[in-house]
Amino acid sequence: MMITSKGQVTIPKEIRDAYGLYPHTEAEFVVVGDEVVVRPAMAQASERGARMVEALLGKGDVNGLSTDDIMRMTRGED
Repeated sequence: MMITSKGQVTIPKEIRDAYGLYPHTEAEFVVVGDEVVVRPAMAQASERGARMVEALLGKGDVNGLSTDDIMRMTRGED
């Protein structure tokens, strides 16, 4: 992989997909011994999770079922 004059590299798609390095993801570079590791920035990962939970909060519709009813359905019980 060649580094451009601007210090840019292209991360292969299979690696980006496998490690969650999607467009607009903040990445951080960490020195581990004599290697450099690139990974999603930790602060962003927790913020992304919080945004996902917030977006889903209150969206569920259980049609008046209790937790026990839902658990019976999940287990395949009548």
